[in-house]
Amino acid sequence: MVIKNVKIITMTGEEIENGFVRFNEVITETGGMNAYVKTGEEEIDGGGRTLYPGFIDAHCHLGMWDDALCFEGDDGNEDTDPATPQLRAVDSINAMDRCFEDAVNAGVTAVCTGVGSSNPIGGSFAVIKTFGSKRVDKLILKNPAAIKFALGENPKSTYNDRDETPVTRMAVAAIIREQLAKAQRYKEDMDEYYRLKGTDDEVSKPDFDAKCEALLPLFDREKPLSAHFHCHRADDIFTAIRIAKEFKLDYTLIHCTEGALIADELKEDNPKIVLGPVFGDRGKPELKNHSITTPAEIHKHGIEFAICTDHPETPIQYLPLTAALAVRGGLDKEEALKAITVNAAKILGVDGRIGTIEAGKDADFSLFSGEPLGLYDTPELVCVNGKIVVNKLDKGE
Repeated sequence: MVIKNVKIITMTGEEIENGFVRFNEVITETGGMNAYVKTGEEEIDGGGRTLYPGFIDAHCHLGMWDDALCFEGDDGNEDTDPATPQLRAVDSINAMDRCFEDAVNAGVTAVCTGVGSSNPIGGSFAVIKTFGSKRVDKLILKNPAAIKFALGENPKSTYNDRDETPVTRMAVAAIIREQLAKAQRYKEDMDEYYRLKGTDDEVSKPDFDAKCEALLPLFDREKPLSAHFHCHRADDIFTAIRIAKEFKLDYTLIHCTEGALIADELKEDNPKIVLGPVFGDRGKPELKNHSITTPAEIHKHGIEFAICTDHPETPIQYLPLTAALAVRGGLDKEEALKAITVNAAKILGVDGRIGTIEAGKDADFSLFSGEPLGLYDTPELVCVNGKIVVNKLDKGE
C-alpha cells in the first residue's frame, strides 16, 4: 500500500513536502515527488494533509482500570503487600476495554501501561499497541518494559489507612532498598551456583524467589530493564536518583511534577523523564507545584523528556491535548511533538520500532488536515502495524 500527496513530519529532523509512504506491516519506503504505484498496490491520496508518526503515551494504566467500572474493573494495585515486583501488567490488561478504541481514534498507537502506585514496588509495565487483537499477548511490543517503584504520598496513604508499614517516606525507601538488596544477593548466589555447577565445589541452587527473579533484569549490565520511579515532590525525585545510583539502575523519573523547581540539579544527572499528566488539577498535596510550564522549563535545561496522560487520570484520547497545553506553557511545538513520539520511544527503549516515519519502522501513523496538538482536530486516517483502522477520507469528513 502507498499513501501519497502528504506532507510527512518524520520526527527525524526532516520534513518531506508532497511525499509518499509505502508500507505493509512496516514502512518500506518514503520519498518526495517521485511516488509511483506498483502493480496490485493499493493507493491512498492524502490530499495534501500532514502525516505524523503514531503518538505514544509513555506512562499510563490503559486496560488496568476498566472504563466505567468500580472495584470489579480495578486491577492495577495489589495493595496487600508493599513489595510485589513479581506482578505482571499483562495479567491485568483488558485489551477489550473501550478506551483502546478511544486511543486509536486520537492517533495514539502505542502505550506503556502497567501497575499503579499504591506499593513501593508495584510490578511490571509493558509497551503495547492499542490495536491489533483482543488478546493482549498479540499487542506486546516490549514486556517487561520496566519495574514500577513508587515514592511519596500514594504508598504512604495506602498503608497509613491500614496502620501498616510504610507510613513514612523513610519506610517506603527502606522497603525498596531491602528488596533490591535481596535481589542482588539472590543474583550473586545464582551466579555462584552456575559458576560452580558440575565442579567439586558445586553449591546448592538457591530456593526460587519470585520477587527476586522479577528484579534480576534490573541488574543486567548489557541490557538492563528500566526502573520507573513514581515521584512528584522534589525530595522524592532526589530519593529516586539516590536509590538508582546506589544500585546502579537504569531509571526513569515518572511525573517529576516539581522537576522545574530543581531543573539545575536534575541537569547534573540528566535522567530520563516522563512528565505528566500536564492536564489536571492540584488534587493532592504533593501536586501543589503542578504547572503546564514544567515541560518548557525542563527543556530549557536541555533534559530530554516524554509527556504522558497517566490514563485514566487524564483520558488517553487527550494525549495530544496535554502536549498542546505544554506548548501553551512555553514549550516549542516541535519539542511537544517529540515528547509524544520519538522521545517517548527512546525513553521506553522501543525507538527501533516506533516513534518516527522511517523505512524499517512499524507502519504506525496518523493523518491530519488540521492541527494535531489542538482541541478541535482529530486524525482522518490512523494506521497501526500497516492496517488502516480509522479512515474518514472516503467519507469526506
